[in-house]
Amino acid sequence: MTQSFDAAMRAFAPQLPLAVGLSGGADSSALLLACVRRWPGQVQAIHVHHGLQAAADDFERHCIALCARLGVPLHLQRIDARPARGASPEDAARRARYQAFEAVAKDSRAHVAIQSIALAQHADDQVETLLLALSRGAGVAGLASMPAHWQRGGLHWWRPLLRVAGADVRAWLRAQGEGWIEDPSNADERYTRNRIRARVLPALEAAFPAFRDTFARSAAHAAQASALLHELAREDLALVGTPPQIAALQTLGPERQANVLRHWLRSAHHTTPSAAQLQELQRQIAACQTRGQRIHIKVGRGFVVRVDERLDWYNPALFPPPAGAS
Repeated sequence: MTQSFDAAMRAFAPQLPLAVGLSGGADSSALLLACVRRWPGQVQAIHVHHGLQAAADDFERHCIALCARLGVPLHLQRIDARPARGASPEDAARRARYQAFEAVAKDSRAHVAIQSIALAQHADDQVETLLLALSRGAGVAGLASMPAHWQRGGLHWWRPLLRVAGADVRAWLRAQGEGWIEDPSNADERYTRNRIRARVLPALEAAFPAFRDTFARSAAHAAQASALLHELAREDLALVGTPPQIAALQTLGPERQANVLRHWLRSAHHTTPSAAQLQELQRQIAACQTRGQRIHIKVGRGFVVRVDERLDWYNPALFPPPAGAS
């Protein structure tokens, strides 16, 4: 069920000291203010200047002024978040932002060690993420959307507002007499997420007033299914070997085979096949009935190939094909 802002903050129990990712917008400003009131002296803020728009300097000035008024240590990180050619600007900015957060936390270990980082995504952001995943034909891992808590790099990461409607976050901040900087890019409907926010969410609100709750339940079910598939993939990878033996892969049904191949490529080579690439890889594996049968298919930035009786993957921009590849 959706929560009020105050109820969500009462339920939030992070490991301290805590850092809040502060953009200068309403959501992160509200989260920082609430955390400072609850844990005075235990909260820091991290602001990442992406350098992608003219308003970035206004965001930085707002964060400096807010943290000075609240007596909160502020870590400023300036990054180049421009995407590589053909890459998503939103994905590039998100990856760079997380790297900046982790860099601050690592540096903090020499002073007051940050244990947790809190991010201000709320229930509307979760719905947008789920709809984006659906629009891309994502599997259960994508449909699981954003977790409320996870661990990475020795840190606890939290999203305490995932069950709070965006309008309720802003209403709470207004009630405190606080302002914020509005990101001008939020009105740019060239971005799919902004089109969802402007056009789809109002329609859902009118047709299905409880959509935030029902969508959150669907995301939670997908997260459970994703965790089970991950557990099964780890067991199957231990069975087929790393790198996978072709004969062992052929003993698996198509669904389990696809699951373990995705897991192997992600965990061992940090690449993810498209649905078409995975389907073709499975077709080639099924056709491997003789020693001379070749496997060679592009996956991500590299190629999956057959090496004797097993599979391998390589990136030709970094290193040549493995010896014995066919």
